[in-house]
Amino acid sequence: MIHVIATIELNPGTRELFLAEFRKLVPQVRAEAGCIEYGPAIDVHCGAAAQPPVRENVVVVVEKWADLAALDAHSKAPHMDAYRPKVKDFVKTVTLHVLKPVD
Repeated sequence: MIHVIATIELNPGTRELFLAEFRKLVPQVRAEAGCIEYGPAIDVHCGAAAQPPVRENVVVVVEKWADLAALDAHSKAPHMDAYRPKVKDFVKTVTLHVLKPVD
């Protein structure tokens, strides 16, 4: 299994516009072969001392894939190609952490 944490920094004031487009994409991605989990999350303040400040212009996508081949196919899926131009004006930066579980 492969875990992906995608941190998407957005231009100020565009998070809800970005999420509106992202929510349309989610069912298509979840239907992909090898997709185990795929969904957006946003920071919430919990009061923990170790928690950094809440990021108002960030969406984190939590993903799980069966293997690297499934993740690679996802990146090349036609619906991903159609989605990217719809959100390009909202996105400032994207950082991916691709991880494997440790036994």
